[in-house]
Amino acid sequence: MPDYDDQYLRTTNDGVRRCWWGSDHEDYQRYHDEEWGHPVADNFRLFEKICLEGFQSGLSWLTILRKRENFRKAFADFDFHKVARFDDRDVTRLLQDSGIVRHKGKIEATINNACRALEIVHEFGSLGAYIWQWEPSSTEPHAGKGGHEHPIPSITQTSQALSKDLKKRGWKFFGPTTAYAFMQAMGLVNDHVEGCAIRAEVEILRSKFKRPQM
Repeated sequence: MPDYDDQYLRTTNDGVRRCWWGSDHEDYQRYHDEEWGHPVADNFRLFEKICLEGFQSGLSWLTILRKRENFRKAFADFDFHKVARFDDRDVTRLLQDSGIVRHKGKIEATINNACRALEIVHEFGSLGAYIWQWEPSSTEPHAGKGGHEHPIPSITQTSQALSKDLKKRGWKFFGPTTAYAFMQAMGLVNDHVEGCAIRAEVEILRSKFKRPQM
């Protein structure tokens, strides 16, 4: 059994000290160590994460993580040029696909968001250029629910602003909490807590990362 080091860190059987949420399952450990917080500029991977965060609403991330390959197959590897051309027949097909989350509203939102992603690419040159302009300053306070300081918040001023801007642009299923989870995962912030074995590695990746420009 793993030992609890404190409220936010856990040392697992492999001897690695991780953020508490990344230690319960092997799938979580792999995602925590190899993906979460690593900066991403690729348009399709950014779009994928926006969509999967929307599908995750009301569910555990582990559920989505284990279905991710099915989602990729169902949504053309999240190539939003292709997804934007999906029609009612594709919605029907996806609603019959047991390998994904069969939620009509979320499926239709993904198709809608693909169209909106094309608009952003037309305006900014890439989805990455738009997203990375929302990288917060290192001085932004980490306020959790109720406004109290928290090592890993659920919402920030920047995530609220990003969500508001995308909503104004017609995006769906992307509230401020979802926006911040996306920012954490795509490396716009490094929310591996102090003492986590992966934190320094992610900080190095972020320091070397070339931010996409318009």
